[in-house]
Amino acid sequence: MSASVDTPPGEPKGDAKGGAKPSLPPVNKRVFLAAALVALAITVWALISPSNAEGVLGAVVGWTSDWFGWFYVLLVLAVLVFVIYLAASRYGNTKLGPEHSKPEFGLVAWASMLFAAGISTDLMFFAVSEPVTMYLTPPSTEAETVDAAREATVWALFHYGLSGWGLYALMGMALAYFAYRMNMPLAIRSALAPIFGKRVHGVLGETVDFAALLGTIFGVATSLGIGVVMVNVGLNTVFGVPIGTATQVGIVVVGVGVATLSAVSGVDKGIKFLSILNVILAIGLSLWVLVAGNTQFLLNAFVLNITDFFRLFPNMAGQTFAFEDTGTWMTDWTLFFWAWWIAFASFVGLFLARISRGRTIRQFVLGTLTIPFIYIFMWISIYGNSALDLIRSGDKKFGEAVVLSPEGGFYDLLSRYPAFAFIAGLATVTALLFYVTTADSAALVMANLSSNLRNPSEDGRAGLRIFWALATGALTIAMLLVGGVGALQNATVIMGLPFAFVVILVMIGLYKALRVEAHRVDSVDTSLPASLARRSRGPGHETWQRQLGRVLSFPNESRAREFEQKVLTPTLTEVAAEMEGRGISSRCGRVDSEGVFVDDGELIQFEVDGEGEYPFRYQVWPHKVSVPSFGGIVPRGTGEDYYRIEVYLDGGTGQGYDIMGYSKEQIIDDVLDKYERHVEFLQLQENIAHGED
Repeated sequence: MSASVDTPPGEPKGDAKGGAKPSLPPVNKRVFLAAALVALAITVWALISPSNAEGVLGAVVGWTSDWFGWFYVLLVLAVLVFVIYLAASRYGNTKLGPEHSKPEFGLVAWASMLFAAGISTDLMFFAVSEPVTMYLTPPSTEAETVDAAREATVWALFHYGLSGWGLYALMGMALAYFAYRMNMPLAIRSALAPIFGKRVHGVLGETVDFAALLGTIFGVATSLGIGVVMVNVGLNTVFGVPIGTATQVGIVVVGVGVATLSAVSGVDKGIKFLSILNVILAIGLSLWVLVAGNTQFLLNAFVLNITDFFRLFPNMAGQTFAFEDTGTWMTDWTLFFWAWWIAFASFVGLFLARISRGRTIRQFVLGTLTIPFIYIFMWISIYGNSALDLIRSGDKKFGEAVVLSPEGGFYDLLSRYPAFAFIAGLATVTALLFYVTTADSAALVMANLSSNLRNPSEDGRAGLRIFWALATGALTIAMLLVGGVGALQNATVIMGLPFAFVVILVMIGLYKALRVEAHRVDSVDTSLPASLARRSRGPGHETWQRQLGRVLSFPNESRAREFEQKVLTPTLTEVAAEMEGRGISSRCGRVDSEGVFVDDGELIQFEVDGEGEYPFRYQVWPHKVSVPSFGGIVPRGTGEDYYRIEVYLDGGTGQGYDIMGYSKEQIIDDVLDKYERHVEFLQLQENIAHGED
């Protein structure tokens, strides 16, 4: 057999068509032009009339906070509960891809990309500034008390923790599920197909992708804007480079250039390498602060933060301060963070889906909620508590300086430790890498959002990635000119709102699709291979002695190929012809790894009603495995490996048995048995649609 037989159904394969270079995916012109025009229009507006732009953004964000603050809080909490429920339920066993698909990236590389794509230089920014601000000016607790100190770090952990990553987990698993398990485009609109059907392929779906793309570019611009001011402070500290707009524009230009090269090189090369390097440097920097600082206090505070976080989380998760006047605190902090996470959700969700193929929903949710959070917890606890320790030890000027200039707080803290020049340089490199990994990931994802991808393994054109990297850089510069980080925060709160409603639809669409799949599984659970044995006892069928001989045979490559050509393919073709003659749309042929019928496909597929909402697909996959031993004895006359012809339904759901050596009648029995259960499933769906179940 060819090498393709060792690749499970749905596994990506390079050079699937004899090495021919694939054509570039087409650009979705309406989505691209609409998002590009809006982003460029706002950029030009901010550059031409910054004061007017700042005033309008401030007014709109005030209205959004007043009327939709409760909505943001409720939505983020609901999403977290939803993803945890999916992971804990029977749906948690569902793979984000075909049943036999395996993760493309190892745990370390996956965790590094997962973290670096979602969190960038802004974590360095807020790890010091937020705990200090919450200690000196808390929302309701008395300032500069022990309670304020304990809550200060927890507020930062809350804003960066489980709730936001719940949004990422939702979008990531939804997109991966529909792309890699349902063979739909890796696009936001695919997640809405269970609700709106084929309409997602028209204007409705493009509107959803447009909202996702618009939210993404503003969310990314916010993160990059914070990164720019951080890098500027670092360069000033290390090399004396002046702090100002001119320097920040230069940083954007250099950062966008590096990010473009990384994004064009692809996930396997640029993004993966930079993500891992980024995480290693960040961990090293944190360990230095832990060891060189008040280590005993930091370890005690870390443990206390853990218990305080889980003690205070339920109250914080639903906190709207309905009975307290906290001024603009909710807008400046919780609502900004929640809108930021929502705006980022499509970007990070698409990227996580791209790197998480082959993992189960339970693995994905557990990894997404815990791996980055452990990292975030370590980072904020070390830096936040170190800053609080300085203030509570009598250095109030440090606290006041951080509140007035939060971008300088991180470096001001590092200046209190040995080898400051070296550590500051390392911190600046880390901040720049955070900037690049966010920018290159975003360019890749935005190119995908504005493309008509033909299969989930495709990525947008290099030209699109370059355009979105440049557009994001230009928007970042414009927002910095308008009002700095504050203007970027306001724009994020506004632009995150439209996509918040899409998030609700994604939850509904994913749950509906998983429920349908569960019904499908239930409907075929009674279809066991043993039923073939019961049917095979009549005249003309194999004897039990022959059946035993077939079970104990271990065919080689040539016998498996001969069985495919002489028995399997002719039988399935005959069944398809019979169903066509009865007016049922059917076909049989070879398909590629994405389930597309091609002459040189590696799999054989029998399909009924391929254009319908719930098509029936019976796939067979030649699978090379090791010969089993019986009582520790390997059967005589066999090699180390043999070939199984395994059955898959719906393009990837493995049935766990081998049909190698089946007769024509047995294959027909098996196909009809599965199709009969499929018809029962369709009837069940019809009953559910009419409220009969």
